[in-house]
Amino acid sequence: MPLKIAILASGSGTNAQAMIDKSAAGILDVDIRMILSNRPGAGVLERARKAGLPHPALDHTLFPDRESYDRKLIAVLRESGAELIVLAGYMRLLSSAFLEAFAGRVVNIHPALLPSFPGVHGGADAQAYGVKISGCTVHFVEEKVDSGPVIIQAAVPVNAGEDPDGLMRRIHAMEHRIYPQALQWFAEGRISTRGRQVHLDPAVSPARPAVRPDGPWLVWPPLEEGF
Repeated sequence: MPLKIAILASGSGTNAQAMIDKSAAGILDVDIRMILSNRPGAGVLERARKAGLPHPALDHTLFPDRESYDRKLIAVLRESGAELIVLAGYMRLLSSAFLEAFAGRVVNIHPALLPSFPGVHGGADAQAYGVKISGCTVHFVEEKVDSGPVIIQAAVPVNAGEDPDGLMRRIHAMEHRIYPQALQWFAEGRISTRGRQVHLDPAVSPARPAVRPDGPWLVWPPLEEGF
């Protein structure tokens, strides 16, 4: 059975689009139960509409506080039947009640190599610091921002003085590959955690071959065919 997921996003939804495309191509074995945004005008909702997916908008400004908003969000997500909650540019902190409701079932992507440069401006902070390698991280979500166990990371080189938009385009290109890959591992039941260590079990035969790097990047665990 496909893995039932709900995607939460606040912006244009390019990561959500990567998941939609991989699912439509038969590469990513997920059932996207809904794509929900806290911003009624978010571009991700139009992407969901075009894909024929449920796309509710739950405007956070209509609620008195974070806790009441998250209580409603919990109810909507439970009704959807989602087994995994996928944050894809969701620009809100989650309450402890939300994380307790979906304990161990919330994942996120961050545009830097955690635990370095957490927070909203992680990608820009890494470049401003002068790092030579940056990238992106798929991780479990905990109450502390960008602190959860790491599932997969992609590293890309940073060239001194390069245009920030150019670097972020290369990082986003890797986000669109590693996030669907991580979801596929969940769909195949291959992800397990022991403390802070996330383990990837071997694929059931026939295993997909690993992807050879097609550019200046490194991903670990390695990408598999189709990603």
